[in-house]
Amino acid sequence: MIDIAIINKSDNPLPHYQTLQSAGMDICAYVSSPVEIQPGERQLISTGLFMALPHQYEAQIRPRSGLALKYGITVLNAPGTIDSDYRGEIKVLLINHGTTPYVVNSGDRIAQMIIAQHQRTTWKLTENLDETERGTGGYGHTGIQ
Repeated sequence: MIDIAIINKSDNPLPHYQTLQSAGMDICAYVSSPVEIQPGERQLISTGLFMALPHQYEAQIRPRSGLALKYGITVLNAPGTIDSDYRGEIKVLLINHGTTPYVVNSGDRIAQMIIAQHQRTTWKLTENLDETERGTGGYGHTGIQ
C-alpha cells in the first residue's frame, strides 16, 4: 500500500473502495448545478480533487459498469491517464451513448480510479522477434467459441 497526497476541495468523500477486494475507487462529481448530458454529447465533469502521485505511478480513470449498462454513460477516453507530474484538478470526460438525457449531480459516483505502477522503457531495435505459439494471429484469430 502507498500513501498519496490529495486535496479535496469538494464536500464529497475521498475516492474509496466499495468492497475489500475492489480494484477501483469510486470518484464523485463536484458540480455547482446539475449537468445534463444529451445523447451523443460529452461533458468534462469536475471532482474537486487534486493529487500528487509518486514517481512511476499513474491513476487510471475508468467507467462505472452500472452507468454504462443502465444509461449508456461511459468515460470517453477510457482509461484516462493521470500522470505523476500533473497537479491540476481531476476531471472526468463523460459521454452519453444512451438514448435519453442523463443528469449528473454533485456527489454522484461517476467513474472509478485505479492507481497503477508503471515502468519506462527503452527500445532495442532488432530485425527479428522470438517465435510464439500465437505468432501474428490478431483480432479474432481464436474465434468466438
